[in-house]
Amino acid sequence: MGFSLFTQELAIDLGTANTVIFQNDQIVLDEPSIVAVENSTGKLIALGQKAKRMQEKENPGIKTVRPLRGGVIADFNAAEMMIRGFIKEVNSRKRHIFTPNLKIVIGIPSGSTDVEIRAVRDSSEHAGGRDVFLIFEPMSAALGIGLDVEAPKGNMVVDIGGGTTEIAVISLGGIVIQNSVKVAGDVFTSDIQYYLKQQHNIKVGETTAERIKIAVGAVIPDLEVEPEPFVVRGPNLMTAHPVEATITYQEIAHCLDKSISNVEAAILHVLEQTPPELYSDIVENGIYLSGGGALLRGLEKRLTEKMNIQFHVAEDPLRAVARGTCIALKNTANYPFLMR
Repeated sequence: MGFSLFTQELAIDLGTANTVIFQNDQIVLDEPSIVAVENSTGKLIALGQKAKRMQEKENPGIKTVRPLRGGVIADFNAAEMMIRGFIKEVNSRKRHIFTPNLKIVIGIPSGSTDVEIRAVRDSSEHAGGRDVFLIFEPMSAALGIGLDVEAPKGNMVVDIGGGTTEIAVISLGGIVIQNSVKVAGDVFTSDIQYYLKQQHNIKVGETTAERIKIAVGAVIPDLEVEPEPFVVRGPNLMTAHPVEATITYQEIAHCLDKSISNVEAAILHVLEQTPPELYSDIVENGIYLSGGGALLRGLEKRLTEKMNIQFHVAEDPLRAVARGTCIALKNTANYPFLMR
């Protein structure tokens, strides 16, 4: 223990579904982006994994809040509580006499408005950030994948997160063309809930739909390695009697088809706007997929066949943005695309 009048550096991937914090090139926190608060006082009861376990099971005196929706801050107070709580959790593992100065780099969606950017910056500053830098998520994902973003060639990244799908063509340290659509993990989860309601007459919560997506989530009806069907239990919508249904990956591929088609349309829209020289680079190098949505079975194959361009799933796609944010943190003086 000693005097700690020093700067503590944190790289934060503030995701709709999960928040990941890197410090000294290591993950020090990986928790769901959710808080539980007391209804009457607004006091924080739990956050992260503990709050997620309460989701859809809370009593009238408690509510669980996901501060980010569609990739942006939907609840400013909850976001501030969450960021502050996570930073406190990271700091609680080390003993300091004084609170360290915080230097933070945070990834944000490329389609963020000025108001949304200000909300992220203000939340970070109120949570103790003295030096706050922001980076667009596709740029961060490209860094995390290992692409040379400053090279005079075109790289294309599709980051399918919880709230948004970010598509960007990157060259010479800048985003040349970008598109951000609010069709991503949350929409896929809603699609599954709606499908079960319509086809099986079963009502399931967000948490169960998420589990189904992870267990049998797919986008093509013929996989080489088939996952085991998922048995779901819930109330019958007509009788309220308990029923169960066996859900196959083919059913999920069918129910996600429309949303995946919307993602394909967004990718094609960016390709149409891409300058010819950069387009030829993309055809040569392929397009990189990151984010939790990249883990949907068969996505790489479906997109490759649809676009006639090779798609590659990043290594550990869930943490590509977080790793890129960590790289940006070490190069704040060298990367002109970081926003203060």
